[in-house]
Amino acid sequence: MAPLDVALQGFSVFGLVLFAVLWLMHFMSIIYVRLHLHRKRSEVKQPFAQVLGVSLLKPLKGVDPNLISNLETFFTLDYPKYEILLCVQDQDDPAVDVCKKLLGKYPNVDAGLFIGGKKVGINPKINNLMPGYEAAKYGLVWICDSGIRVKPDTLTDLTNQMTEKVGLVHGLPYVADRQGFAATLEQVYFGTSHPRSYISANVTGIKCVTGMSCLMRKDVLDQAGGLVAFAQYIAEDYFMAKAIADRGWKFSMATQVALQNSGSYSIGQFQSRMIRWTKLRINMVPATVLEPVSECFLASLIIGWAAHHVFRWDMMVFFMCHCLAWFIADYIQLTGVQGGALSFSKLDFAVAWFIRESMSVQIFLSALWDPTISWRTGRYRLRCGGTAEEILDV
Repeated sequence: MAPLDVALQGFSVFGLVLFAVLWLMHFMSIIYVRLHLHRKRSEVKQPFAQVLGVSLLKPLKGVDPNLISNLETFFTLDYPKYEILLCVQDQDDPAVDVCKKLLGKYPNVDAGLFIGGKKVGINPKINNLMPGYEAAKYGLVWICDSGIRVKPDTLTDLTNQMTEKVGLVHGLPYVADRQGFAATLEQVYFGTSHPRSYISANVTGIKCVTGMSCLMRKDVLDQAGGLVAFAQYIAEDYFMAKAIADRGWKFSMATQVALQNSGSYSIGQFQSRMIRWTKLRINMVPATVLEPVSECFLASLIIGWAAHHVFRWDMMVFFMCHCLAWFIADYIQLTGVQGGALSFSKLDFAVAWFIRESMSVQIFLSALWDPTISWRTGRYRLRCGGTAEEILDV
């Protein structure tokens, strides 16, 4: 057999395997969402002394229009044993006034404000959280981003998942209903492409965790060196999860999503965020270079070519039908993650879905082009393995 024929046959096999893997991911994520997410859990009924105490660490920087309302939801949690540790890096940050206002409004809530941080590495989030982490008095720490909004029973849901063999409970990232096309674009991404990879990875035993909302055992983190051990990484959530898994602990996913509700968002901000995440994944997991073939249009071209080569089917007809099936599967999954009616029309979904899919290759190429990232107030040069060095202006 000629080398070209061997190459074509190999590429055809790759296309058919890709088809099987991607649709297995579709079905796993759709089924998981329908069976696991948004399920009502029983309330905490143990005596107070037996309830798992939780230290909530909130890293704050700057103020957006939704910050005070988001933050206030943590002061009204229906949970009997938790503390709120508000961490702000700079004394002049306007978030300080927001924190003081809420501390005054809820004097009976166990909460404190920590200003100034502690420089222990290049990761500004870890530096900011250090004083709060060192003051945490409970055995569970819940690190939760500033833009997250919670329900009164969210912490109950998280602790219900923290069984004897579980060391980390995380929430599937999603986005709250907001106005504007940029919000729709974010909601479509976090309801389709992201959960498909995120859920299927966790179902098959791959530890895939984002740090937007993570409940962890503090003693396990301390065994790994505490937060200081992760200050050399920008993607500290990945390495914290890895450290917990390496010590034999299991992960569990909350039944409630981690609801992002930032008051500052745009298409440009969405693109920048996706590029930054892609850069981090490329440096941590080299297999990330295969990500583009998991997106609808490129995958449909590859699979369509394989179907044409093996079965002599019309490639373009197959491409269109495959894209349509993918579109329908994504809509089904999005409605499941939403857990109710969508805040936008099917036409809005179609437009946002098409634009998001069209952006995927451009985002990936942009991530490959420049290995530096800008995050918070700093710029960093990424290294293989996930470490980074700060780029200082001369």
